[in-house]
Amino acid sequence: MPDRAPQPVDRQLPTEEARDLISLVRDIAQQEIVPKAAEEEDAGRFPRELLTLLSRSGLLGLPYDSEYGGGDQPYEVYLQVLEELAAARLTVGLGVSVHSLASYALAAYGTKEQQVEHLPAMLGGGMLGAYCLSEPHSGSDAAALRTRAVRDSDAWVITGTKAWITHGGIADFYTVMARTGEEGPRGITAFLVPGDAPGLSAAPPEKKMGMKGSPTAQVHFDGVRVGDDRRIGEEGQGLAIALSALDSGRLGIAACAIGVAQAALDEALAYATERRQFGKPIADFQGLRFMLADMATQIEAGRALYLAAARLRDAGRPFAQQAAMAKLHCTDTAMRVTTDAVQILGGYGYTADFPAERYMREAKVLQIVEGTNQIQRMVIARHLVGPGGR
Repeated sequence: MPDRAPQPVDRQLPTEEARDLISLVRDIAQQEIVPKAAEEEDAGRFPRELLTLLSRSGLLGLPYDSEYGGGDQPYEVYLQVLEELAAARLTVGLGVSVHSLASYALAAYGTKEQQVEHLPAMLGGGMLGAYCLSEPHSGSDAAALRTRAVRDSDAWVITGTKAWITHGGIADFYTVMARTGEEGPRGITAFLVPGDAPGLSAAPPEKKMGMKGSPTAQVHFDGVRVGDDRRIGEEGQGLAIALSALDSGRLGIAACAIGVAQAALDEALAYATERRQFGKPIADFQGLRFMLADMATQIEAGRALYLAAARLRDAGRPFAQQAAMAKLHCTDTAMRVTTDAVQILGGYGYTADFPAERYMREAKVLQIVEGTNQIQRMVIARHLVGPGGR
């Protein structure tokens, strides 16, 4: 069946620099990511050399200060870069999003000395980060985490296990939330832990239904010792730092979800305009045309929603409610659109010869990571009507 190249998304970008940036990302995606995506995902291969290329190209620190190696880009631009990368391969887009999430604590709450020492390598020096909040027994209930950090003179000794860690076992640094005080949300502190710290190890990666190229693993801390100069923020401030990071991280997931949905729509359009039944392209049948119209509308609505939240963030205004809405809507949209794409391709959609089935498998995890969509509904309702009862 002849290829029908997807049309680039028509983006409203604030500067000529941003337009050049999107052009660079599209070139990298078409030359370096798309040709290898299906094969590497099938083989479960993480493209570390590609992430190094993105780092050298200035794409791992886009929303952060150029003083420390970042790109000085507003979130509305950074998120559209994520969307482009995720459309090419979710492992890459999500990898950049998670790295940005892992860098957030130090960039937003670190001391000047910490930022000068660590951020240049984190943002543009080829390093890869991981974010460690969830544990085997505390996922949505993050305040119940058990990993503990005990002060020993001018250092801390961290013991415990983190779960569902993207880049677990391959990251160069881990932003770790550990309990340093009382039970509950006030007793948690954030730390920056080197990936090669003695006592740090990772379990074998989880065997997942999608995103097989992105390692997700438990990370074990067996008496890992870090100096107090690697404590981020004040003692007991860790959960507030973690949740603040997640507000921004949820926008990253929303953008990635729209990228996957756009890729699925492009695939469905290509198939529907080339596949002929009853003497004409199946895109001529009204029922299928309505499906495509609904898919495109849902994607545009999701894109508008995450960009509106990003612009609030860029303006320094509260955006947590809008971030939760964007994460909820965009990831649900990705699941619907990819499911419809498989349906449009029919039997071919169920085979690995076409990427639609991979998009569908990948979309599912986006409804779960960085706060399930049930948690997003709780966050939105809390903003609307208050905390409520249990």
